This record gives sequence, C-alpha cells and structure tokens, in this order.
Amino acid sequence: MLKELHTASLGMLNTQTRLEVTANNIANADTKGYKRASVFERNLIDSKASLFNHPGKLEQDDPPVGSYIDWSTRGGYHHTDNPLDLAIDGSGFFVTRNASGDKFLTRDGSFKLTPDGFIATYDGKYLMGTDDDAIRIPDYMNIDGSDGTTKKTAVNIVVSATGDVLANDVAIGTVQIVDCENYSQLTRIERQSFIADVDAGVKQVAEDMVNIKQGWLENSNVDIITEMVTMIELQRAFEAGSKVIQTNDNTLERSISTSRFGYY
Repeated sequence: MLKELHTASLGMLNTQTRLEVTANNIANADTKGYKRASVFERNLIDSKASLFNHPGKLEQDDPPVGSYIDWSTRGGYHHTDNPLDLAIDGSGFFVTRNASGDKFLTRDGSFKLTPDGFIATYDGKYLMGTDDDAIRIPDYMNIDGSDGTTKKTAVNIVVSATGDVLANDVAIGTVQIVDCENYSQLTRIERQSFIADVDAGVKQVAEDMVNIKQGWLENSNVDIITEMVTMIELQRAFEAGSKVIQTNDNTLERSISTSRFGYY
C-alpha cells in the first residue's frame, strides 16, 4: 500500500511541475521573443530513491521532472512600423546591459530611445554594439521628445539587415548579435532575458551572417490552444492522483483501526 502511495506522489510531483510550466507558457503567450518551456522526465528509479532518501543523482526534494526551453520552434513575426523594433531572422540574441554592468541575452527586440540618447529595452537595459559598448545617439543629434524630453527635430534611425545603425544618415554603431554553442547553459532570469554560463560558448555572430528586420518584432513560440488543452489534461491527471492517495489513505486508516481493535 505504501508503494502505491509513493507511486501516486511521484506522479503528482510530475504533474505539478508540468502544470507550473504550462501555466507560465500561457501567461507569456503574448510576450515578445518568449521561448516556451517543456518538461522532461528524469530517471524514475533515481527519483524514487531520492524520495526514500537513498543516495543518488538527485536531491531528496527534487521532482522527478525537469524543464527545458524549446529553442527549435521559432515564433512568427509581425510588422510594427516602429524603427526601434528589431527582429532577428535566424538564430542568435541581442546583447543588453544593465546599469550595474551585467549582460543579458534576449530575442525581444522592442527598444526605445532614453532621454540621454541610448537605445535601450523598456526596462532600462542598454543595447550593446559590436564594440561591446552601449549604442548611443551623439549629443549633437536631437531626440524626439516622446518620453518627456523637449521635442525637437526627430532622429531618423535606420538599422540595416547586418545591424549597422545610422541616425540622420550618420553611422553610430553596429548592433551586436551573439549565438551560443550550448543553449542548455542559458538560464532564464526574466520572461525573455537570459544569462549565459561560462560553458555556453557565447560568440559574436559575423556581420555577414546577421539578418535583422527593422520595424518587426518576433512573437512568442507558444501555441496557446495546445497549452490550454495540455492544462486541462494535467488538471485531470492531478485530480486522479489525488483520489488514488485519498483512497489508499482511507484503506490504510481502516487497516490500522482494525489492527488496534484486534490487539485490544
């Protein structure tokens, strides 16, 4: 009977993780550049050994499943007419940097101009150029005051397919695009931003291999219908596992009561 309880509990741990991953995918179906997460099953024997606190590859509290990111399926693209919306046609990532100097990789190419002329993400990370410095419109060029600055002559920003950035026909830098040899060494720290482990093998993509679409954004690769169907199936599986545990618990309770009655 204890065996059935442990088997059911392992199944519910599996289902719970799948539910969490699926719910997160649904929540980010409209997030630009988001890559859906999937779930893989670890070795069931190792998982059960961990549950019994036996030595093994997993920690005792680790669930019998893990998640990975679906890099193979690319999201579609949609046109925005915004010159600071960029999409990578192919593999690779934009490189951004926060005020502390930490670098991040992202497929989300929705950028804006800051009041001091930097091209940045909407949460304030600077877009990096191939010179490993933030791309910035020089002081002698005027910026459209859409975010509170004084409205002057608007800057005409053009980003070529190879990433060259021109403002009012003046070259100011080249967008840095990088790719990784080992995608499994990327850790998602936000919905669409990643940090790379030292073993990720991050390398700058050669300019002639870069293909950037200005005025476009990459959609999430989440299929909302598939995720909703999966969610319903998982909820039913979780309920079934809960009923198995409840049934075995009731049976065990009756057995204990019977044993006590017979003893006395």
